[in-house]
Amino acid sequence: RYRNRWVGKFRLCRYPQQHNQPSSPNKPELRMTASIDAKAVALIAAASAAATYLIAKRQFESKAVTDRRKLYERDQKVRFEQDEKSKMEGLPPGTKVDDIKSDGVYLWEVERLSKYFPSEGEGIENIMAALSEAGKGHRDGDTRARYNKLIGDHECILANIRRSPGGEEKTSAYIRAGPRAKLHFNPATVNAAIVTCGGLCPGLNNVIREITRALFHLYGIKGKVHGIQGGYRGFYDPKLPPINLTAESVENIHHEGGTILGSSRGGFDIDKICEFLQSRNINQLFVIGGDGTHRGAFKIHETCMERGIHVAVAGIPKTIDNDVDYLDRSFGFVTSVEAAQSAIRAAKVEASCNLPNGIGIVKLMGRSSGFIAAHATLGSGDVDLCLIPEVPIILDGPVGCLPHLWNRVKEKGYAVVVVAEGAGEELLGASTETDASGNKKLPQIGEHMKKVINEYFKEQGEEATVKYIDPSYMIRSVPANATDTLYCMQLGQNAVHGTMAGYTGFSVGLCNNKMCLLPIPELVATSPRQMNPKGRTWERILAVTRQPNARSFSRRSLLMDK
Repeated sequence: RYRNRWVGKFRLCRYPQQHNQPSSPNKPELRMTASIDAKAVALIAAASAAATYLIAKRQFESKAVTDRRKLYERDQKVRFEQDEKSKMEGLPPGTKVDDIKSDGVYLWEVERLSKYFPSEGEGIENIMAALSEAGKGHRDGDTRARYNKLIGDHECILANIRRSPGGEEKTSAYIRAGPRAKLHFNPATVNAAIVTCGGLCPGLNNVIREITRALFHLYGIKGKVHGIQGGYRGFYDPKLPPINLTAESVENIHHEGGTILGSSRGGFDIDKICEFLQSRNINQLFVIGGDGTHRGAFKIHETCMERGIHVAVAGIPKTIDNDVDYLDRSFGFVTSVEAAQSAIRAAKVEASCNLPNGIGIVKLMGRSSGFIAAHATLGSGDVDLCLIPEVPIILDGPVGCLPHLWNRVKEKGYAVVVVAEGAGEELLGASTETDASGNKKLPQIGEHMKKVINEYFKEQGEEATVKYIDPSYMIRSVPANATDTLYCMQLGQNAVHGTMAGYTGFSVGLCNNKMCLLPIPELVATSPRQMNPKGRTWERILAVTRQPNARSFSRRSLLMDK
């Protein structure tokens, strides 16, 4: 029927006058009919083959779906049976991996005063004093506010939580922070001192507040809390008398930036500091500062032990650069990254609105490490070039930052640069001058970048409009945000928990998202830490800014070439 229909149509169209006449083998229409018949057969065969293929493919896919579903259901059944068996045997859920092992946990010990001094808190139950006091006289009888969990002596947090097949089997561990069952000090005889040293950082007032409140509210001490003014020199400078800190006087200080005690660099005099501690009967000292301040705190601890002075010394790491090793982060860092966003947005507005070839440069804190610059860049999403101390600055050539800036400006009309204050030592040379804390004075990398960018654009025959913003001290003087406020509360309370239990020569911090007590010598041995130029954070920087990667060049080789 298919053939006759088409043949009939062809005849009617090609030879209408012969449509009703008998055909002859010698006529052209018969040869055309044979050709059409062959094409029709070929089309039918192709359609049949395609239909067969589609049917077979659908059957195969349906079978594959059924097989996958059966395999999934079987695996789920096996996994459920394994989990039930593990529960009955007291094992954790999951599949045991034989090629990943942990052979040995090595605890970082923290010195305890109970080894050398008689305990004054023997027999005193560790309860939340203020809450227990508030519940006195209640008709339900015993209203003592006990802790839900008290930390054991060897309860610890593993340092290396990552495991790889065939990798390192041994790991260090940190003492877990928190309240202990046994008190070393009697709260009735505790006198404490708090000192802040070094530069400012968001959250300093928060830490002062939480230490003071923990001493009075959690432990109900009957002595005084002395606020040492002006850093270490406040222990002996008559112009800087101590401040009497109470729970009421520190109630609202966390809403303000800076530190109510004031701060300074240097001024460390071990003899005068020990004399102050003895004259005021201070048996707990809290030192808030960076790695240099912590080295001073450990010196106080060692001297007190040598001279038989019964004092627990605790450090709270403070560095806006986030360069204290082993810690997840230092307090105030998140606030500083957040505060830097305003400067970056201002730089973008200036660059995009000032013609021609607008470029905004923002210089941020970061003496040895580029954590603030890197995280501010990632948090912004508007930065085209990020320069940090860990990665050398290459101005020209295939991985040069100046050609990259040129291309970015030509693509979108403007560019934004973020540079850490410690970057560019390979360009400007290392300074031989130091400040009162012994830190090297840094060259003016921000002004230098503005100069070389202007010169580069002139060499290309065009003019650049470069705006330079330096919010360095603005981002460290703001109050702590909610995240850092919570962190400061944890630091302050756990520092007090540690000293009341008799630990000394330690610092407190967040490690693997758990609060830990760390021996100060271990903490400062590898500080200041630096960002890994071959790590994932730097890869994310490259992905966001699209800048060339200069990490294959070492700063040392560039300095030697220079």
